[in-house]
Amino acid sequence: MPHPQTIQIFLPAGDPQGIRIAEITTRIVRVIEVPRSLLGDFLKMPEAEQVGVYFLFGEDEDGGAPRCYIGQTGSLKTRLSQHNAAKDFWNRALIAVSLTNSLTNTHASYLEWLSIQKAQSAGRYVMDNGNAGGRPYTPAPMEADCSEIHATVRTLLATLGFPVFEPLARAEVVQRGDEVFVCRASDADAKGLYTEEGFVVLAGSSGRLATVPSFQNHGYHRVRQQLLEQGVLVVEGDRMRFTRDHLFGSPSGAAACVTGRTANGWVEWKDGSGRTLGERKAGVSEA
Repeated sequence: MPHPQTIQIFLPAGDPQGIRIAEITTRIVRVIEVPRSLLGDFLKMPEAEQVGVYFLFGEDEDGGAPRCYIGQTGSLKTRLSQHNAAKDFWNRALIAVSLTNSLTNTHASYLEWLSIQKAQSAGRYVMDNGNAGGRPYTPAPMEADCSEIHATVRTLLATLGFPVFEPLARAEVVQRGDEVFVCRASDADAKGLYTEEGFVVLAGSSGRLATVPSFQNHGYHRVRQQLLEQGVLVVEGDRMRFTRDHLFGSPSGAAACVTGRTANGWVEWKDGSGRTLGERKAGVSEA
C-alpha cells in the first residue's frame, strides 16, 4: 500500500542530467543513475567496488520500444565495463547498492531473479535478459530482507523516471470497473483506462485489422505495425488482439489503433453508462 515517503536526490556534479544518487532517507539502499557517457566517472566511485544489482535502460533500434537488462555482480566495476564494450542498446545504468556495504552475492542473485520476474510481469519494457532462470535458494530471513530492498529499489527507479516494475493498469481499478472505458466503434471491442501517463488499452482488447485508405500514411498506422512486430498485437483472422496492456500517449492514439482510422478518443471511449471520456473528464483535453 503506498504511503508518504521522503526521497533525497543528490547531484554530485550539480548537473541534473548527470549522475544522480537517490535514497529514501530511512532505508539502507541507494540507487545511482549513470549516463553511459559518464560511466568512467562512476567507475572511480567507491560504490563501483561493491556487490550490486544493476539495470541498463535504452531503446530497441527497430521499433523504439523501451528495453531493459537486469543483472547482478560482485564487482560492478568489472561487469559494467564488460557491458559497455559488448551491449549497444543502453544509454543509462541504474545501480542499486547498500549504504552499509552489506549486500552479499546471495542477496544480489535473489534480487536479480525477483527483479526480472517483476519486470516481466509489469510488461513495460522489452527484457534483454530473455528468461529469468531458476529461483536461487535463499534462506527465509534473507528473502524477507530482499523483498524490502526490492520495494525500495522499485520506488527509487520509478522516481528517477524508470518505472520498470509498475503495472500499466492497477488490477484493483480494472476489477472495480468504474474507470474502465470501452470502444466499440468500427467493429472494435476494446477496453482501457485513462491514467496519469496516458491511455492504457487492456490485454484482450481487439480491433479490426483492415484500415481505411487515408490511414495508411498516418503516424498511428506505423504505430500499429510496430506493435505487431513487437508481439503486443497479434493477428487473428480479420482482427487483431492485444496480448498485453499497452500505453498510448493519448486516448485518440488508442482509439485510432483499434478502429483502423483517425479517431477522437475523447468521444470514442465511453464508460459503462455511455458517457464519453470527454464528458467524464470535463476540462481535460489533448494538446
